[in-house]
Amino acid sequence: MSKGFTFKQFTVCHDRCAMKVGTDGVLLGAWARGGRRMLDIGSGTGLIALMLAQRFDGAWVDGVEVDGEAVAQSRENVAASPFADRIAIHETDFQHFRPQAPYDAIVSNPPFFLNGLKNPDEGRSTARHSDPWLFKSFFRFSKQWLADSGEVSLIIPSEHYEDIAAEAYLLGFLLSRRVWVRSAPRKPVGRCLLAFAKRRTGMPEEQEVCLMETEGRQSDWYREKVFQFIIHNS
Repeated sequence: MSKGFTFKQFTVCHDRCAMKVGTDGVLLGAWARGGRRMLDIGSGTGLIALMLAQRFDGAWVDGVEVDGEAVAQSRENVAASPFADRIAIHETDFQHFRPQAPYDAIVSNPPFFLNGLKNPDEGRSTARHSDPWLFKSFFRFSKQWLADSGEVSLIIPSEHYEDIAAEAYLLGFLLSRRVWVRSAPRKPVGRCLLAFAKRRTGMPEEQEVCLMETEGRQSDWYREKVFQFIIHNS
């Protein structure tokens, strides 16, 4: 098993983390809007925090993570990066995290086995399984700590869109952007990139994309969003 991935400006080791570096995290890290202060909830390996730090020069990124092994390894990943002075990883759940100030962006690649069977591996189950109450808490926290002009961004399985969007709407959030993601043209939509805001600034931006073209090469959208990070196995 690969111990990690080398990106353009940093390396992410993940051999001690329940959830490994994957396409979902890379897509969200490349797509989410940022600002001067950003928060990654469920930061895992530190991948998204590192991507945000690379994309938004001079910005501060907090990451919160409950798994101690993931926290230790993500801190090592951050310390080995050029962004070590701009990222802090906190070992806590977000419900007990008390930020110093509101954030311009709150980002999360959340657990997604809603209402499903838990994985027998305890660490992996914690990383991947969630009950619906988690999203109530997530949006309640975001309502308190997102700046008025900020944006909350997530990536979720497409089948959970209605339930998660409903929780956002109940807390007063408005859909600002939505991207339906197919892995290939003949594959069904599998993921949904979502962004919510406190204020309406126009009609929501909506898009459907493929990651691969019919010929088996990466799509123009994928290349535009992700190739700036130049991912290689290490």
